[in-house]
Amino acid sequence: MVEGFARSSPNAVLIAFAARERHRAGVRRALDIGCGAGRNALPLADQGWQVVGTDLSWPMLVAAAARARASESAGRVHTVLAPMDHLPIRDGSMDLIVAHGIWNLARSGAQFRQAVREAARVAAPGAALFVFTFSRNTFPPETAPIAGEAFVFTEFSGEPQCFLTEPQLDEELARGGFSRDPSVPFTEYNRRQPGQIQTGSAPAIFEATYRRLR
Repeated sequence: MVEGFARSSPNAVLIAFAARERHRAGVRRALDIGCGAGRNALPLADQGWQVVGTDLSWPMLVAAAARARASESAGRVHTVLAPMDHLPIRDGSMDLIVAHGIWNLARSGAQFRQAVREAARVAAPGAALFVFTFSRNTFPPETAPIAGEAFVFTEFSGEPQCFLTEPQLDEELARGGFSRDPSVPFTEYNRRQPGQIQTGSAPAIFEATYRRLR
């Protein structure tokens, strides 16, 4: 699994967005939450970002660190073993936050909201947030979330995971102090067609950018 993640291509939309962000005065620090083997962290470092990558998988972090040492970005990628909802990062210190395929792994709405609060805490005023997360449209409309939850389902993998609607995503991020940034179109990938069941393969996914309110 680690080898597969290490070979994965970076998200091209993210990399293009980050390149534009680097032109803003003074921005240089990026946080990649759930960085895995560094698929996005290393290309960000290649652009000149000082990147902190967090993950709960030690083998993934070892792979990311090894890749960084072997690249021209050595010294600009720092990996930390940490969960999404308890980031060992200083308040207001990050200019770009990447939540790419990580918040959907929260096992409850409470954990999801804590992860968003942590991202908001470490974000500098005006910091950008890039989100890539599961969409509620993965499932038919009649599929119900688990009892007591608004957007947590088990149908996809058998484990609790978060699948939000677009309004839910905007609302949850607004609670944390993030507003939609229109510089990247809000996009939904793999949306199911009527009568089509999407379980066990490709989920529907939202991709969007937000900005920390000053």
